[in-house]
Amino acid sequence: MADPTTSIAEPAYLAGAVVPAPAMSTSPAQEVGDAAPRAIGIDIGGTGVKAGVVDLELGELVSPRVRRPTPQPSTPDAVLDVIAVVIDELIEGGWVTYGMPAGCGLPGVVKFGRLTTAANIDPDWVNAPVQQMLADRLGRPVVIGNDADVAGMAELLFGAARGEMGTVLMLTLGTGIGSALFVDGRLVPNTELGHLQFHGKDAEKLLSATARERRKLSWKIWAKDFNEYLAQIELYFGPDLIIVGGGGSKVYAKYMGYLTTRAPIVTARLLNSAGIVGAAMLGQAAAEQGTASLPAVESTTD
Repeated sequence: MADPTTSIAEPAYLAGAVVPAPAMSTSPAQEVGDAAPRAIGIDIGGTGVKAGVVDLELGELVSPRVRRPTPQPSTPDAVLDVIAVVIDELIEGGWVTYGMPAGCGLPGVVKFGRLTTAANIDPDWVNAPVQQMLADRLGRPVVIGNDADVAGMAELLFGAARGEMGTVLMLTLGTGIGSALFVDGRLVPNTELGHLQFHGKDAEKLLSATARERRKLSWKIWAKDFNEYLAQIELYFGPDLIIVGGGGSKVYAKYMGYLTTRAPIVTARLLNSAGIVGAAMLGQAAAEQGTASLPAVESTTD
């Protein structure tokens, strides 16, 4: 089992383009001898707990995408109960094999198998031995990472950042705003740019997909504020490509025409499944090495 005290190394990745969500197979868990490795990806957000089994050669879900609402309050024990239900559903459907590794993306800064911050989930997550708790509860190797980082990793290898050099920034729009920053295919972990100050508040409190609905803003009015935030990001980091992911990627067509940036801006190729795919990648890499660290991945171009 992955060592829960080992930190996640800075991985390297790439990506680039706007295409449909990944295809989903109707076949159950792979038979012994199948070449393509598979792993479980778990994506925990402020409103939903999602999971699926991923083909790690194709970067595609091969199981149904199972989702349950995030419990309120979202304490570790309550969320672990929901994760167990979601994984049990995948097991009962025949998608999960014995010992299949798992990775989990969480909304916060991840260090040494624990969260040091907790965004949009209960503060009891901070400093809890989350990685060990998950492994014990699920009875299989588990490794955790920042939710936007793992989604970005998936886009780097399979999606909209593939083949892109320079500075690539992915922003995930959902309950909050997550961020994944890559420089020449190497991750700068735990950036959490949704917490930059914007009009005196954390940017995500005003600009996330959930915040737009709460404020009852039209897409045009919301985009005016979001453009101001993007200009701030571009001033600080000078990205060569911006990718919009998370739940906000599914409705990108409603606001794309209002966005103005110096860098090209596209939607995530894997849409809202990127977090599941990236978490599965993380779990498999750690299981193969017998460690919770993820190695740098060589940059490739198509």
